[in-house]
Amino acid sequence: MSATRTRGILTAVTTLALAASVIGGTAVAQAANNNAQHQDAHAGSASHSDPDTALADAFNRLDRTTAWQQTSKLKLNFPTFHTEGIAYSQDHIFLSAVQILEPTTKFPSPQNGFDRTPGKGIGHLFVMDKAGKLQKDIILGEGDMYHPGGIDFDGTNVWVPVAQYRPNSSAIIYRVDANTLDVHKQFEVPDHFGGIVLDKQTGHLVGNTWGSRRFAEWDLQGKQLSTWANPNFFIDYQDCQYVPNSKMLCGGITNLPQTPAAGGTDATYELGGLAMMDLKSHTVTRDVPFQQWSTAGHVATRNPFKMTADGDHLTMKVAPDNGDEGNGTEILSYEATVAPAK
Repeated sequence: MSATRTRGILTAVTTLALAASVIGGTAVAQAANNNAQHQDAHAGSASHSDPDTALADAFNRLDRTTAWQQTSKLKLNFPTFHTEGIAYSQDHIFLSAVQILEPTTKFPSPQNGFDRTPGKGIGHLFVMDKAGKLQKDIILGEGDMYHPGGIDFDGTNVWVPVAQYRPNSSAIIYRVDANTLDVHKQFEVPDHFGGIVLDKQTGHLVGNTWGSRRFAEWDLQGKQLSTWANPNFFIDYQDCQYVPNSKMLCGGITNLPQTPAAGGTDATYELGGLAMMDLKSHTVTRDVPFQQWSTAGHVATRNPFKMTADGDHLTMKVAPDNGDEGNGTEILSYEATVAPAK
């Protein structure tokens, strides 16, 4: 590597660290620093052998015929309410959930820009050890903003949006230190955002609104830098994760109507799926249906979702069932091997 390139990398990392320090986010800068060093160590290697891009490469070889096998169930033995997002650090499992105290009620016609009442609830971020034992219950939210969404871990922090439980409303973006479990209120945004990732290439946050119909990008001070419509209508994204380089991998669901003969006039079925979005071009580069089912009969990608890759082998963690359904909340593991890259 040339001295010029080395100085360029060090300058970029230093700039990120200074920016994060200004907003009290030095941990974000450390994550960016670690990422830059990792990319430097693997410079020149083929993309299919680079651990940073293994997930994107393997996911791009996933299709509807891929054979998934459920390999484990981890039963959670504490009240989990309605599960939302999941993330894994070196030491912890993080699970977001909403506890409903008063359900929302639809208005006959919109009132003050809202289609329903705010309801009441409590937002939880459960912190567990790797065996699923509860270590801490972090309460998040303010006022009508009590609904945590999909979450993501950037190597240092867990990012959690907590929104009103209705579209076109408002949300708080939280940053939780994965080691100390200290909670930092990063900023507020004037809409319901139900999922978030940190783009390690840009240092910016990307979130998706109610039903994942719109995306927004912010700097770490909360300044909106761009927004765009979801070009895809296959599923609504429920929980997402960052994937190098500048990609967003999501799991989700849509409820589609059944014919009366299949289940009655109001019956629906759950269509599950996975999707990869390019955060530079704002396009969905690949999406694949996923139709396997939980103990309570929900499609597996209903809410919490995370995926990892080891070469051609994919592992997916999901927790589709609420605490009062089926056998309670279980973290399910599914594994599959995709065809080798050509």
